[in-house]
This record gives sequence, structure tokens and C-alpha cells, in this order.
Amino acid sequence: MTAVEISVISPAFNEEENVGPLVEELTAVLRPLNRAYEIIFVDDASTDGTYVKLRELQKTFPEIRILRHRINCGESAGELTGFRNARGQILITIDSDLQNDPADIPAMLARLETCDVVCGVRRKREDSWLKRVSSRVANRFRNALLHDNIHDAGCTYRALRRKAVEIELIPFKGLHRFLPAIWKMHGFRVEELSVNHRPRIRGVSKYGLWNRLGVGIHDILAIRWYRKRRIPAPRLNEADSDLIR
Repeated sequence: MTAVEISVISPAFNEEENVGPLVEELTAVLRPLNRAYEIIFVDDASTDGTYVKLRELQKTFPEIRILRHRINCGESAGELTGFRNARGQILITIDSDLQNDPADIPAMLARLETCDVVCGVRRKREDSWLKRVSSRVANRFRNALLHDNIHDAGCTYRALRRKAVEIELIPFKGLHRFLPAIWKMHGFRVEELSVNHRPRIRGVSKYGLWNRLGVGIHDILAIRWYRKRRIPAPRLNEADSDLIR
């Protein structure tokens, strides 16, 4: 079996109309790279025909792998499931709603050569005013408390090296927004890259004011506490290891 180099992870909840076009766009970008890849869809207990559509796509695109949650757990759980099951040394997380543009992947991979994590920053938000305003407020509040210098924490379009997910990640709803800050806490090199953002033309957004702003502010306070109270994993050299045997 050919070793997988790139794993694309896409959580999906009720995205029956979008997964097909997404696979076609991803394939058009990834195949010319001549690097072995897989596309992992994490079906988060969809209630529409997302799973059936993915099974149909698998017949044409053998690179697709499907993971299913028995109950709806949210985007963070979808990413964590993808991280645990990915076989590649490079991981790419992308939304399944077609708002992220797969054409940005080559630039993200190029930037990854000089760092551990590349975080997308949407150059022009194609969202409602409510999403834009709530995200702007949450980003400013987060930066004021965490000083992580992450400009678009709500953008989960990222490329990263496998080692970035081999640390202990405490699972909670909303974790995906704080991964860049957590990676910085652990000493990973995190860079940002301007990416395209497209309007949603099919399906329904899963986010509103409360789960973007209200809950997010509580989470920021929790991450601030975690940053102050976490116990860094010791990095022992060969001599040090003798002291704890």
C-alpha cells in the first residue's frame, strides 16, 4: 500500500449538496501534486443524505475515507476524529460547505515548508453581517486576553504537520477555534496565510450569534486559565531520563 503523505480532513453535517463538488475540486488540486493523499470526511450524524452521497462518491474516488459519529458532536469533535484516524504526515482541515477554496492548498503547502502550522485568514468574508461582526468582536476579545496574534481564529482552513496533533488536546466544543493558540503555547511555529473565501450557495449555516460570540467568550476565559495553569510536558535528554527510573 502506498504511504499517504497528505490527509485532507473535512467534518460534514448535512452537506449532501456540497460534498460532491468539494471532492471534485480537491481532486483537481491534489492529483497534479503527485503526492499520495486521502480525503477523510467525518459525517457528524447527518440527518440528510450526506452519508449516502459519500458512499456513492467513494466508487469513483477511492481516496475518500468516511468516518461517522453516532451522535452529533460538532466541528471540533469532527476534527479530532479526523486527526486520530489520518494516515498522512501533513494534515489539511477544510470546511465541507465549499466556502474554503481548495485552490489555496498549494500555497498552504509551500508555506508549511518553513513552519509547523499554516492558518488561513479569509481575505474577504463572504458571510452575513452577523457572522462578521460576532467574529470580529470575538477575535479582538481573544487577542486582548490571550495575546496569541491570531487574526482569524474562526477560519478552520489550515495545513499542519502531524506532530502538531500528537500533543494532548483536551476535547471540548469550540476547541477548533483555539487550536492555533494552543499550538503556540506548545512552541509550534504558527504562520498565517491569506486565503479565498466564497459565499455559501447550498445548505444551511450551523452557526448563530450565541454559538459564535457568547459561548466563544466563555471559552476564551477557559483557555486563558489553561495557559496559566497547564503543566508543560517535560523534555528529557538522555542523562535526565536516568533520574526518573
